[in-house]
Amino acid sequence: MRSPMHQQIDTLPSLIRQIAQPFDAAARATFDFELCTSVKRIYLVGCGDSYHASYGAELAFHQLTGVPTQALSALTFSRYTAGYLAASAPGTVLVIAVSVSGVVSRTIEALQLARQAGAVGVALTGAPDKPLGQAAEKVFQTTVPPLPDELNMVVPGVRSYLASQMGLYMAALRIGEVRGHLTTAEADARRADLRGLADVVQQTIQVAEPICRDLVQRWSAEREFVFVGGGPLFAAGMFSAAKILEASGDPALAQETEEWTHIQYFGAHPTTPTVLLCADGFDADRMAEAARAAQAIGRDVVAVVPAGESSISPYARTVIAVPAVAECFAPIVYSIPGELIAAERAAALGVPYFRAFAGGRTVDWADGASRIRSSHIVTTLLK
Repeated sequence: MRSPMHQQIDTLPSLIRQIAQPFDAAARATFDFELCTSVKRIYLVGCGDSYHASYGAELAFHQLTGVPTQALSALTFSRYTAGYLAASAPGTVLVIAVSVSGVVSRTIEALQLARQAGAVGVALTGAPDKPLGQAAEKVFQTTVPPLPDELNMVVPGVRSYLASQMGLYMAALRIGEVRGHLTTAEADARRADLRGLADVVQQTIQVAEPICRDLVQRWSAEREFVFVGGGPLFAAGMFSAAKILEASGDPALAQETEEWTHIQYFGAHPTTPTVLLCADGFDADRMAEAARAAQAIGRDVVAVVPAGESSISPYARTVIAVPAVAECFAPIVYSIPGELIAAERAAALGVPYFRAFAGGRTVDWADGASRIRSSHIVTTLLK
């Protein structure tokens, strides 16, 4: 029987088909003409998976909206950025705060302080009636369709992450089209590309799953996992590492392509599993150099690359060839191998997801100890 996490990964293609049109309609309703044409700076903020989705959408916002955009963790934005937003005319700074649940303390704080600083605050959430939505000037509703009862179980978030990504991409397309940065034909073509990712994700699962199963068997004695990527695929790496931590509890980390060569290159354990995520985009030349370096020092290198010729593949012990997609949308596809590795690892070890919230954790999504939903909220801009 497939594990609960595998079963939810299986639903991702149908989820894309279910949410593409409703999320497009919600984006059109949320981002009106006045806001789209007046905005001059955009911030994307969130915690955990929502931060990873935000970081992964940064390139899409640059390319599709034509507006300078920065993705920040909610704490970095609220405690270290909001107090220094430059005074500007109304509607020129937009902050999109991402939280599926709508109850994460730090993201609520970030949105409240953004509005204090004069920014337009939009909540991208599946729970519009929760505190984040109540703190927002506008709510972009991205509710994930419910699963059948037999699949509705506590699993490291893969559906919610994909939904947040899709919502952010639809927001970027809406803003870019209204501003005239994209023609209607160009925007519609990109929306079609997003809908087409359902088939791409299905193909990726079929290609990657048997390879990931073999990798987990090969790595049975390994105790650390590293994911490497640049730009939006650094976000996919962060998300992949997070899924391993949540699913099996193993130490896992993500590193940006250049930083790997400065830091992880000197790690003492030679065979550390090292997954290189590269869509043959802006960092492809540097990733090829990093791959060669990783091979030279004995790392067990896995390259996730577009099908066909890749300058990285010769340096990898294993290649996962996925369908080619635009780099700005690549996190949706390139997160799949990490999700599958996490699911396979947890199943192989026979361990419960999230450590079953034991050992001082609580069953209420760790609110008791980590207080991610009940921590103190700063109400005054810090500077």
